[in-house]
Amino acid sequence: MSEATFRNGDAERTSNAGRFASKTVIYLLLIAWAIVCLFPIYWTITTSFKTAANVMKGSLIPWWDYTPAWLGWRSLGLSPETIGAESTVRDEFMKRFFNSAITAISSSSIAVVLGSLAAYGLSRFSYKFGFMRNSDISFFFLSQLILPPVVLALPFLVLYKQLALLDTRIGLILLYTLTVLPIVIWIMRDQFQSIPTELEEAALVDGLSIWGAFFQIILPIALPGMVAAFILSLVLTWNEYFFAALLTSTHANTLPVMVASQTGSQGISWWSMAALSFAAILPLIVIGILLERYLIKGMTAGAVK
Repeated sequence: MSEATFRNGDAERTSNAGRFASKTVIYLLLIAWAIVCLFPIYWTITTSFKTAANVMKGSLIPWWDYTPAWLGWRSLGLSPETIGAESTVRDEFMKRFFNSAITAISSSSIAVVLGSLAAYGLSRFSYKFGFMRNSDISFFFLSQLILPPVVLALPFLVLYKQLALLDTRIGLILLYTLTVLPIVIWIMRDQFQSIPTELEEAALVDGLSIWGAFFQIILPIALPGMVAAFILSLVLTWNEYFFAALLTSTHANTLPVMVASQTGSQGISWWSMAALSFAAILPLIVIGILLERYLIKGMTAGAVK
């Protein structure tokens, strides 16, 4: 075997070792980042099984630092020994859960429908509103997110009182739709702009109307973006606290308001708050896992054309 062959073999081994080392570093960094991201969820779950003493000591590892107990779940009537008995707290939790689910899903669905139609128009047609053109109108929608919620508190409080929308689900649905609509429009506008207009032109030549081309050609392609916009809207509306605490009192209270109510004159009930928090984020975790592929496709659409 020649010396050149040995040199090529050494170079190949060195290259393989370098690639293996770089992949190892990347995977270690990803694992470390995953631990950082997942630790709050782990801490929340473990805290729901701690006693007051365990919480104050900062115990982290079950069966090593402390013995798990059902204290947090028992306070909600969701522990194994209380799940079959009547519980006022559990009934209240279920009411808040359904309030959050109905308002978040309804407002997110309405925002996706209206936002998709508005975004399609901004991506395909030219508009003129005073000095504003399409790009200005799109930025105007996005700029509404800059406005702090506290500025809108008094106007909405007075308006909802006049319209008898205080402490109602429909009131929260309308408000939440307005708050997430700019995000949906911005996401879907980029989604529609990444779809070639030649597809619609070919559909029109084949005899479809504009609406027919939209529903039969464009909408199926833009579905991942719509799902991504829906999930993002769902997360934002599900976790919203300020307006829910301001505009509701008894009938339409949501889960974030119930979580915040775990503080009192006796201190913070960490175990109850942890159990409530995990019960509140569990549906979002399940939805995120089930719709992960749509979320990734939707958020990366238009990045590469």
